[in-house]
Amino acid sequence: MSLTPEERIQLHDFNNLTKSLSFNMYDVCYTKTKEERQAYINYIDEQYNAERLTEILKDVASMIGAYVLNVAMQDYEPQGASVTMLVAEGPVEEAPKSAFEESPGPLPEASVLHLDKSHITVHTYPEYNPEDGISTFRADIDVSTCGEISPLKALNYLIHSFDTDIMTIDYKVRGFTRDVKGHKLFIDHDITSIQNYIPETVKNDYHMIDVNIYQENIFHTKCKLKAFNLDDYLFGYKKEALTQSEQETITQKLQHEMDEIYYGRNMPRA
Repeated sequence: MSLTPEERIQLHDFNNLTKSLSFNMYDVCYTKTKEERQAYINYIDEQYNAERLTEILKDVASMIGAYVLNVAMQDYEPQGASVTMLVAEGPVEEAPKSAFEESPGPLPEASVLHLDKSHITVHTYPEYNPEDGISTFRADIDVSTCGEISPLKALNYLIHSFDTDIMTIDYKVRGFTRDVKGHKLFIDHDITSIQNYIPETVKNDYHMIDVNIYQENIFHTKCKLKAFNLDDYLFGYKKEALTQSEQETITQKLQHEMDEIYYGRNMPRA
């Protein structure tokens, strides 16, 4: 719930609260042969290379009202990519030129300190199970902000930016800020669940479990796609190319993989 200007608490100095959103998504695929596995990894590396990930993070920064100050990106060998972006709550201007410099001086020290708590990062992890032909792509995104900007504003966009079978989402508010009377505030907005910030149309598509520690301002939500169409999990061909027995076996393997990720533990096969 957002407050009107009249309802906003008057703070003493800067809002020191740090709001951190960790968004992990998983895409699962069946890759029968070594060639299929390599083709899947190549596809993922092309779809989610550092350049595209950077554009996604720039959109996230824009949505939460943050200003991008610096970007570092890297594509890895044999696979994977990462991007780190430093952001500020407001625009940061370069210091005026000094009498002895032809270029602008360094940024104010306070801005440098501010960046320690404001950043957006993404790392990708394509991998596969060598035993049963299951390939899994994972992307980890962390959005950490200080002040009034909230990373939760970009959650719906992140969900739709990836082909997501399973999501694990963590949100935590750390530290405290003070009002003008010196009273500590450990959170500055109402929240009962991360699901408060997920549209109903998305929630209808997923099974969801909450594990929250309200007194510590820690919120955790796990999501698994409800619908299952085997064609969506085969790489390079359709289920009609498989026998009924093969379809059932592959379906069981894929659903077992997704259940293990969703519940966060190894599970016996049926």
